[in-house]
Amino acid sequence: MNNKVQKHLNTLTERYPALLACADDICKAYEILSQSFAGGGKLLIAGNGGSCADAQHIVGELMKSFVLPRPADGEFVKRLAAIDPTRAETLSKKLQGALPAIALTDAQSLNTAYINDVEGGGTLTFAQQVYGYGREGDAFMGISTSGNSENVVQAAVTAKAKGLKIIALTGEGGGKIASFADCAIRVPCRETYKIQELHLPVYHALCLMLEENFFGAL
Repeated sequence: MNNKVQKHLNTLTERYPALLACADDICKAYEILSQSFAGGGKLLIAGNGGSCADAQHIVGELMKSFVLPRPADGEFVKRLAAIDPTRAETLSKKLQGALPAIALTDAQSLNTAYINDVEGGGTLTFAQQVYGYGREGDAFMGISTSGNSENVVQAAVTAKAKGLKIIALTGEGGGKIASFADCAIRVPCRETYKIQELHLPVYHALCLMLEENFFGAL
């Protein structure tokens, strides 16, 4: 891992010493994500309750500027100008570089239609989206404090069959999803709210690492 990325890991573990236990897995998750994005892949994310909010939060940090400016690509700006010179000025100044990520929790119409139309499909809504969206070279992140959320585990199994790399973000037990994961970040807590309190700085650190890698230096 390069020095710029190590800097963010050091800051994380200095602020949250308990996460030293997860340092190697955080690094591995970063490598999986950076390789996926570099190869044109995307990140699919799923979780329930507070972990649903975390999935959406991660998408917000990846799909627009987090702490660094992300100007639109120069060649893209030229294409905008050729298509519509008037609107190109605004678009070229306002559009920001993005790392493609989708929170599977956001597809309310699809998820409710699947639950309504498919008998016993209540735990398969995330899996259905992974099956539809997922391509080899993509990554899937399953967030579950217990690691046993069946809809998230079903999505992980589907993702593995589709050739995606699996990152699990769990509590210290790891749960069922850990056995399917290429990388399992098990934060060292067992109470749900304490696990969630440590999940946020973990994924913020990952987003900082990725942003610095793809969009410049702090």
